[in-house]
Amino acid sequence: MNAPFDLEVHGIHVKNIVRNGSPALLYEHGLRRERGTAITSTGALVAMSGEKTGRSPADKRIVEDPDSVGDVWWGNVNIKLDEHTFMVNRERAVDYLNTRDELFCVDAFAGWDPDHRIKVRVICARAYHALFMYNMLIRPTAEELASFGEPDYVILNAGQFPANRYTTGMTSATSIDLNFARREFVILGSEYAGEMKKGVFTIMNYLMPKKGVLSMHCSATAGKEGGDSSILFGLSGTGKTTLSADPKRELIGDDEHCWTDDGLFNIEGGCYAKVIDLSAEQEPDIFQALRFGAVLENVVYDEQSRVVDYNDTSVTKNTRGSYPIEYIQNAKIPCVGGHPKNVIFLTCDAFGVLPPVSKLTPSQAMYHFISGYTAKVAGTEVGVTDPEVTFSPCFGGPFLVWHPMKYAELLAGKLEKHQAQTWLVNTGWSGGGFGEGSRIKLRYTRAMVDAIHEGTLAQVETRKDPLFGLEIPVSCPGVPSEMLDPRSTWKDKAAYDATAKKLAGLFQKNFEKYSAQCNDEVRKGGPQI
Repeated sequence: MNAPFDLEVHGIHVKNIVRNGSPALLYEHGLRRERGTAITSTGALVAMSGEKTGRSPADKRIVEDPDSVGDVWWGNVNIKLDEHTFMVNRERAVDYLNTRDELFCVDAFAGWDPDHRIKVRVICARAYHALFMYNMLIRPTAEELASFGEPDYVILNAGQFPANRYTTGMTSATSIDLNFARREFVILGSEYAGEMKKGVFTIMNYLMPKKGVLSMHCSATAGKEGGDSSILFGLSGTGKTTLSADPKRELIGDDEHCWTDDGLFNIEGGCYAKVIDLSAEQEPDIFQALRFGAVLENVVYDEQSRVVDYNDTSVTKNTRGSYPIEYIQNAKIPCVGGHPKNVIFLTCDAFGVLPPVSKLTPSQAMYHFISGYTAKVAGTEVGVTDPEVTFSPCFGGPFLVWHPMKYAELLAGKLEKHQAQTWLVNTGWSGGGFGEGSRIKLRYTRAMVDAIHEGTLAQVETRKDPLFGLEIPVSCPGVPSEMLDPRSTWKDKAAYDATAKKLAGLFQKNFEKYSAQCNDEVRKGGPQI
């Protein structure tokens, strides 16, 4: 709908503003004005993000200001930017937006808990971006929109327009700048919609710990009919979204949550799923959610039938789908839950040495949370077998604002207070590493997660891994017992031992940067070489 207001307070002079446009209206604008936009055979809107098909973490900056300077974990994750340079970039973004004859504004909420939610305003020039954030934020009712007032934070998305690479502190034509004092987030030189989503998450990662609330990069589910909650931490590609789309449970959310004194709440109003190799058979809930109102980014489709080829990665391997959370049949609305009974850390171990499932002690839980391990395959070319190791603290390093220990201490307190059991689940390789072994089947991982939720795995006898110290269940319903012991799945036991020792060494080397701030119990949670 056309907004009965203006955006002069933000420096925007364009009069034609589409505020909280309906999906149908945004479809019309996108199809008419944005190259590469189309409607698929299922009714989803295809949009192309241009040159950038993923986030640009090296171009993210946070403004150094007196009120937050002592809070921020400065370094490669949070790179300092001075106020003057921010204003140069902001003016560049506003100037670009003011050249448009039409803009889009989305006013919505981040956070389902009314006591902790914030009001977010998105100002952008692309209908695709407006629809994406309409999906990903929590959509206000007509009454809430009428009384929305001034937002807590504003996103100025001028991603079609580049930053001036000669501006002080710029490393490319992309600049993603967050200013806590002005409560603004400015995007230049990237049309990838995920920058907005993760910008909101970064804001919440700063605000929530100030209130004693743990913000988390995790999915969350709840048992049906008021059952127990569960959270699943994991980096991109480890299965957070896939495993949380569980027909046996209700979905609280797939990616970003907070843990308060009262329980869990989702930060978002939608889901953002990887759709590479998506199929109705393997992931039926996500597949059916990609219908009218959903956004499909950078996918390839047949020109005649408009059927999407989810196996085609010629544009990017990071193909994505955004949809409102209510498109998942088992979504729990409102997206809140009680204190979790189980906390699951997901890792995709491409070395093939970690067990498919293991039970963690409190000290191991803290060690693995601080480590945030996963591994990506080095490539798909013949003969490339060395995995690329990734350690991302708190399973969300790029989005942290405070030092990782701030989040770790909050988690430790909540695990102890609410007696939650922590598990490590490997969704990666078995029987050898990438190029030798095989990826653990999704049905086996689902069976393990089911056994965790049903409480049966907690009762099973375990054996201790001699190197990593993990307690490995000796059996699990629906999973071959021999699979549970990773060493037994390798033909070459000496190769397993050498690879396991190599990975253990990588864990220890990474943990050195945090060791001085941890007590002896946490240090004991890692591998003992």
